[in-house]
Amino acid sequence: MSLAIIGQAAGLFAVTNIDDILILSLFFARGAGHPGSTARIVAGQYLGFAAILAAAIAAAFGATFLPESAVPYLGLLPLALGLKAAWQTWKDRHGDQDEDETEGDERGPNPLEVAAVTVANGGDNIGVYVPVFATAGIGGMSVYVAVFLILTAVWCAAGWFLATRPVVAKTLSRRGRILLPLVLIAIGLLILIEGGAFGL
Repeated sequence: MSLAIIGQAAGLFAVTNIDDILILSLFFARGAGHPGSTARIVAGQYLGFAAILAAAIAAAFGATFLPESAVPYLGLLPLALGLKAAWQTWKDRHGDQDEDETEGDERGPNPLEVAAVTVANGGDNIGVYVPVFATAGIGGMSVYVAVFLILTAVWCAAGWFLATRPVVAKTLSRRGRILLPLVLIAIGLLILIEGGAFGL
């Protein structure tokens, strides 16, 4: 196993996923105090990133599941989740909360929600990973995948660490319910606009 490939894989992962640390820290802050929420967030992150890797590997071997023109529309996922979270926050602040929604929120973020944001936010990474995987060969690709999966755990740990620092935790506990919807909506709009979805 070449150290050069490991270094390249680590660098590529860091450059293409740096914004995930902020999103993960917001999810961890939202899940604070809810038993099992950390495991659900980590599971969702792995689920979403595994989907990105699967799509990149398949495309490297010549199979594509989504036409390139459809990728910008992945921005609808975080946009919808952000609007839903904003609506829930607004209802909570106005005391108009029904029991079912309260129970759902008490569990913190669910894995599918985290996975959807991960896929949407990392959808454009597929275009970066495909040529790298295609030229690395099966052996090199295996190294990239292994490094990416290990670094996903490091990213989760970094997000959790940030969310549990007293100063950050205090800010996120106070502002997290507003920040998460805003960040998700901004990510969704950015993906849609940068990709030229709907002729934007």
